[in-house]
Amino acid sequence: MKSIDDDVIKGFGDEWTRFDQEDVPDDELASIFDTYFDIFPWSNLPEDAVGFDLGCGTGRWAKLVAPRVSKLHCIDPSEALAVAKKNLAEKTNVVFHQADVFNIPLENESMDFGYCLGVLHHISDTDAGLRECVLRLKKGSPLLLYLYYSFENRSRLFKFVWRVTDILRVIVSRLPMPLRYFISQIIAVMIYLPISRLCQFMTFLKISTDQIPLSLYEDKSFYTMRTDALDRFGTKTEKRYSKKEIEAMMTNAGLEDIIFREGEPYWCAVGTRRS
Repeated sequence: MKSIDDDVIKGFGDEWTRFDQEDVPDDELASIFDTYFDIFPWSNLPEDAVGFDLGCGTGRWAKLVAPRVSKLHCIDPSEALAVAKKNLAEKTNVVFHQADVFNIPLENESMDFGYCLGVLHHISDTDAGLRECVLRLKKGSPLLLYLYYSFENRSRLFKFVWRVTDILRVIVSRLPMPLRYFISQIIAVMIYLPISRLCQFMTFLKISTDQIPLSLYEDKSFYTMRTDALDRFGTKTEKRYSKKEIEAMMTNAGLEDIIFREGEPYWCAVGTRRS
């Protein structure tokens, strides 16, 4: 039976326990939510829509999805599920499951929608994990997916900088969790913060920041930077895919009518289960 690296699960449990997302400003959370969900076909869902959040973490996306649907199943294998239960305590239409993608406790063809954001690139068999998600959808139902991209639309310098930082990630992610956290926070202070604020100033001067790493954070809080630094450098398993590879993977998993969101974060896509 397929499984997920226990260290990866423990790592995310540690991350989301440290950063429960309660300190993220509401307007920032809503803005980040929109960057993922603006391509999601809300109007196509039935009035009594039931769906799932695979890899729900702290429940930050579920917090904004739950009011729009009849029932939402939040699924996560880590200790983060306890944080999600706390954050979503007032949402009476949310059901929680401590399980991984290869043991989803939902019947096949039972869900009206699903989403899986920033999760499947952290497991050994991403294709198989995606197929498990699609199997739970009713025919014609949408799945929103976000996977890390392989920088195919970036400059050589951008790719080189990423390769250097990835060597650091490989080293840091194999350290004990307290050290992962400590080093990631130094990176957030010394790298994320100054570069993001430089990009903010360049944008003010109407200078393009498109090819500058971390420009995505120019309008984000330091809390989000700290969270993402731990996510980036504290996770042992990380895979990246091109737009074409993601489209092929989604098609092979049984999705059609695939639409990609243009712009960061790359790549976010939605498809519907073939009927």
